[in-house]
Amino acid sequence: MPVPFEALIPLGLITGFFGVSGFFFQKLKTSINEGQPPRFGLDRWDRVMLDRDYRLTGTQRGQTHQAAAPSAFSTSSAWNLEKEHL
Repeated sequence: MPVPFEALIPLGLITGFFGVSGFFFQKLKTSINEGQPPRFGLDRWDRVMLDRDYRLTGTQRGQTHQAAAPSAFSTSSAWNLEKEHL
């Protein structure tokens, strides 16, 4: 049974468009995550550490090598405190 060569052009176009869109989607996700692969399967501890890193460095994926936290870290608490209304 001969292959209809006319069908290979649309097949190549569809495959090419899926490949190009997948490539750009992966690059977009990598650029959002500061050049690192996206994280998945995060548990509560990972989310707490992400929040801590964000408060320390200002970026979601950033980490610091400094042994002591900056002075602004003492006031950027994750806990929201309110005064009691009596």
